Amino acid sequence: TMMMLATTLVLASLALGKSDPLYRIFPQRTSEEAAVIEWGHSAIISALDGAVANFGPQTSQGANFEVETAPVLANPIDGVGRWKKSNDDETLSDFDQEYPGKLKNAAAVEGNMVIMTDAAGLSGVTMARIAKESGAAALMVVNTDQNAGDFIYSLEAESEEEAKYAEENIDIPIVMVSLQAGNVITTAMATDASDPNEINRGAGLPDRVRLYAGGDRPFFEDAVSKTPVVYLIHNMLTSEECDALIGMAEGKYDRVDDTTGINNYLDNTMASTEANGEPTAVNVDRVTLWKGGIAGKVIKDVDERISQVTGFPPEHFSDFQMNKHVKGSAHLPHFDVNEANGVMATITLFLNDVEDGDGGELFYPNPLDGGTPVIVRPRKGLAVVHHNTDENYVFDKSTINEELVVTGSSTVKYVAKKYVYLNPQPNAMRVVLPLIALPFGGKLPGIFSTLYIALIDKFGVETGVTYFQKVIVMLPVFLLLVLASAVSDAVQKKLKEGKDGKKKETNEKTTKKTKK
Repeated sequence: TMMMLATTLVLASLALGKSDPLYRIFPQRTSEEAAVIEWGHSAIISALDGAVANFGPQTSQGANFEVETAPVLANPIDGVGRWKKSNDDETLSDFDQEYPGKLKNAAAVEGNMVIMTDAAGLSGVTMARIAKESGAAALMVVNTDQNAGDFIYSLEAESEEEAKYAEENIDIPIVMVSLQAGNVITTAMATDASDPNEINRGAGLPDRVRLYAGGDRPFFEDAVSKTPVVYLIHNMLTSEECDALIGMAEGKYDRVDDTTGINNYLDNTMASTEANGEPTAVNVDRVTLWKGGIAGKVIKDVDERISQVTGFPPEHFSDFQMNKHVKGSAHLPHFDVNEANGVMATITLFLNDVEDGDGGELFYPNPLDGGTPVIVRPRKGLAVVHHNTDENYVFDKSTINEELVVTGSSTVKYVAKKYVYLNPQPNAMRVVLPLIALPFGGKLPGIFSTLYIALIDKFGVETGVTYFQKVIVMLPVFLLLVLASAVSDAVQKKLKEGKDGKKKETNEKTTKKTKK
């Protein structure tokens, strides 16, 4: 088909690698370069993600550092100021010419973390040199690109001279944060009554911050800042949690058939929109694990972490939709919509690594941010979040997405999806259905999906969903009544048998006496 042909062209282009100008390929960041800037106390802790610079001793230490100190705004904030950008002495190298000297407030910076913007266009090593020679214990560089959203990257040496200088002299942590993160930390302590001029001089900064290596903590990587919003969360799941989810679904999968024209609203499997009755989900095996409010520790821990990191309330979460892809599997371009339960966002979690070149990438072909299409390669524990609606909860057509065909001969890709609904899920969905699915390892008997679809077809979405929830809530009561009736019948039968037995015994004794 034309869709599969387009997928083949994308996969062929991926062979060009990260430098391919046709696509933005993620992930680009690694755990080794992740840093966290944190402040507050045990009750309320705020934190920002940072990217560690790729020069100096930090690289060999693997971002293995920890600093606790006060944050101070650089003066001038970009390290240069309006009047002087560089040294005009032509006998100096380009690197030395660019260096403007210590900060004006070097005394205040001494022993603290200095915050500087990249607005003057200085190289990362030059900014590090300014911070180091001003006595800073660490440097936070704010990416001031207005179009970058939350995008950050590792600063690098731009010449051999810079690399040599950094290796010999830069022994303090250097991290970059986004413009949004910079605004957050500089206004952390501000109130409505705060003087903006004082805020600009650092009055809104927290008293102390902790800067440390990200390690295995979740951290963000921005892919598309708007239309649609797409971002990655590294380390969302541990390796053990990924394996546990795969194990829970094993032996419960069914092959997706979306060519029937029927929407399976409960499992978020919508009818194919492909022409000529062809499937959208090609050779995909799927099962929804109905665990809800009775989930065990693994799923409870994962749901809690997802909620803490993303800010989405867990009451709005679907249960995990588990998907298994083998060679030839693909999910062609589609929207994540559910007429019976509006889907605000989709969280895709990769449960295993897929080798580059073996396919299975998550593909966003139509971002409207002015950039090229986005490709995310499967990495174990990585989450990809995209918003299906805009800030006014209006459906966003740019959210069309695709899972590219798996091409590796022995490749298996496991993906867990969690849908974030516009409305909180009622107890019928979060408690009753998981209880019904419990004897089947979390797999709900198909009769319930059939009933859900039938009620919606007959009464419409709103009324059909309401009737289904009422039926589901009443079902346990009905089953208890049936059970109670069965128990009552059994007891009465036992009592009757007992009475009949005693009567028979009495009759036998009477007969014996008569014979005598």
